[in-house]
Amino acid sequence: MPDVTIVVATRDRAAELRRSLGRHTAPVIVADNASADGTAEVAEAAGARVLRLPRNLGAAARNAGVREARTRYVAFADDDSWWAPGALERAAEILDAHPRTALLAARVLVGEEERPEPVSEAMARAPLGRPEGMPGPAVLGFLACSAIVRRDAYLDAGGFSDVLHFAGEEELLALDLAAAGWDLAYVPELVVHHHPSPGGRNPAARRRREIRNALLTAWLRRPLPAVARMAAAALGTRDGRAGLAGAVRALPRLAGARRPLPPAVEAARARLAAY
Repeated sequence: MPDVTIVVATRDRAAELRRSLGRHTAPVIVADNASADGTAEVAEAAGARVLRLPRNLGAAARNAGVREARTRYVAFADDDSWWAPGALERAAEILDAHPRTALLAARVLVGEEERPEPVSEAMARAPLGRPEGMPGPAVLGFLACSAIVRRDAYLDAGGFSDVLHFAGEEELLALDLAAAGWDLAYVPELVVHHHPSPGGRNPAARRRREIRNALLTAWLRRPLPAVARMAAAALGTRDGRAGLAGAVRALPRLAGARRPLPPAVEAARARLAAY
């Protein structure tokens, strides 16, 4: 395997890891968010390097994995996903050939039926075009389970926010990479398989968390009128109001962290919002 490490952040998902870890084709670091179900032991038995975190950091657990990696590139996977054979080798070749690209987003196929993931289809249709020199359509978002990053660029951008925790945490990192001058591209020839578990999720709770995190991301990086429009829209539904309340409670932890995007990146983000 070329210069790639796979980082998996997980919590209490031993059964999922038993199914997925053997499918990886590169060294794996598992960042275990203080699991209590034997997740760490399952990962170690499968040959992964395990970081036993003292508490649940959510998506920010990936930061610990990236810091431990010693390869130029780091690919993310969830405990129920894996990269298709050959995808990581090809991703490393693309990143080698495009030194201004910090992140590649792969195409995701879901389940045994290999259904196209709607987010992947949306990235393929994104209105940002394909600027000269980029390996695929430009994006300002991605699915964490299907992204490979340039390690140094990721760390310089700060990685995933510990305040957002999980659900929609990708946008803030994407915006920060773009604000730092990096390219982000969707490359559909790269494929990731995702086999989500049928149970154990709370869709309403996740939707509230996604709204919360979208509002916090907007507060941190977007013009205040855009934040106001999003907050007003959230008031229209029960989940939206709950997400807005969660965002307000989190604001004290973000004091002084607001950093509006450069004009070109904000213009691209506004185009996505209008699409």
